[in-house]
Amino acid sequence: MTNNILKYRDYLRIFDLISTKGTKLGCENEFAGIRAQHDFDGYTCWIAYKDLTVTLLFHGKFEVQFDRKDTFNEFYKKANSLIALN
Repeated sequence: MTNNILKYRDYLRIFDLISTKGTKLGCENEFAGIRAQHDFDGYTCWIAYKDLTVTLLFHGKFEVQFDRKDTFNEFYKKANSLIALN
């Protein structure tokens, strides 16, 4: 079952998995088609998949932006499978 409501801690788990198990590509890491990067001090992190971007802020706030609903659905399927791995 796919959960379309992910919490901040879920995104942090995904970010950590991509950062530790992913392939380094310049200033970002990539794992299972999802990219992760952070700013120089780590206060802002981004998770990206196609036209979808999740922005994680330091105090538990986040924002999900996407252009296509299909991308949103694909991302959540992948995100839930990564959470199950971790």
